[in-house]
Amino acid sequence: MATEFERTFDAIWKMESGRVIASVAKLLRGDLGAAEEAAQEAALSAWEHWSREGLPENPGAWLMTTARRRGIDALRRRGTLVISAADPNVLEARSSAQADDMEEVDRILDDGIEDDLLRLIFATAHPRLGEEARGALTLRLVCGLTTEEIARAFLTQESTIAQRIVRAKKTLGELDEPFEIPAGEALRERLDSVLEVIYLLFNEGYSATSGGDWMRPALCDEAIRLGRILAARMKDEPEVHGLTALMELQASRMRARVDASGQPILLLDQDRGRWDQLLIRRGLAGLELASRSGDHPGPFELQAMIAACHATAATAEETNWERIATLYGVLSAMTGSPVVELNRAVAVAMARGPADGLAIIDVLAEDGRLGEYHPLHAARGDLLLRLERFSEAAAAFERAAQLAKNDRERALLEKRAQSCLPPAG
Repeated sequence: MATEFERTFDAIWKMESGRVIASVAKLLRGDLGAAEEAAQEAALSAWEHWSREGLPENPGAWLMTTARRRGIDALRRRGTLVISAADPNVLEARSSAQADDMEEVDRILDDGIEDDLLRLIFATAHPRLGEEARGALTLRLVCGLTTEEIARAFLTQESTIAQRIVRAKKTLGELDEPFEIPAGEALRERLDSVLEVIYLLFNEGYSATSGGDWMRPALCDEAIRLGRILAARMKDEPEVHGLTALMELQASRMRARVDASGQPILLLDQDRGRWDQLLIRRGLAGLELASRSGDHPGPFELQAMIAACHATAATAEETNWERIATLYGVLSAMTGSPVVELNRAVAVAMARGPADGLAIIDVLAEDGRLGEYHPLHAARGDLLLRLERFSEAAAAFERAAQLAKNDRERALLEKRAQSCLPPAG
């Protein structure tokens, strides 16, 4: 069982690591391997100091300064000491005395820091990397997840994930490209990957892969901020607006997704009066921009349309589940994703009855691709419960709880399994 300090440290690291790595990578001209190493050294130093002396007033700034010092040490070893004050993206050899002036270094690096994380995401979304490698590298560098946590998220062996990350960093190192946001055709070539990466970041915040908290709101806020930056830069790209709208519409429900003690509240049981109406209005406006910018909706725009169905329903009973099922059908045909098909099954169950939804889920279960995916077993348990097949529902919820790695979610699933069983005696 982790101590309170260990849990706090883990939360701080996952919140700050992306910014720290991005800033040091800027200093090191995009050397992500060296930037991560400097950040990890800073984390180790922080663990040693904070465990003895307590948390500093600003843990993020402590990590940033320490990691930058490690980066400067790396530059000394290379003979290039610090970035030019005239151009923050150009490294120059400088005197040791100048390099020791950390206030000057911080001032230069903090110029334009708001785009540093976006630069890091464009780097991890490089088209030379495969989709799985991009996802693993992003969760590692941007979200601060461990290799074990990433393996759980991808339902893959830890050794496989480790190899993907090592190969991805090696590939990017061999390319030796500037650490910057590309322009023109190069930007558009990488855009789809960048959108996937930003949504991956959002999803890790919306439903944390593991740990004691069901959500990590700071990651959602960061993903939405990055989406808005892209939307301002690329006004004619419908999927940019679609993704930003989707994240805003989903984030509008965050305050209602947990109770006062942090326990999860499922969608149908949420107090819709707690949904953020400003985010809903922003999301609907973004969806309108997406629809004006393209003839046929892409995957993110379709998902935003689904989220809009929830956001505009005054009550759970008024939700247009038939439209949601239809939209998921279009999305499933477009992507071939079994997860999308699972979501379609849930919508079909709400629109036409649990038996129809269960038939789709049973086909997915036989397919095997989602055998270790706990939401499949949770959804199956819910539909079996509605069909009053109580012992089967309990078994499905128990299986989902066994597979869930998030503490809050596991507790909820165990509680649902117990509710299916008759009272003792």
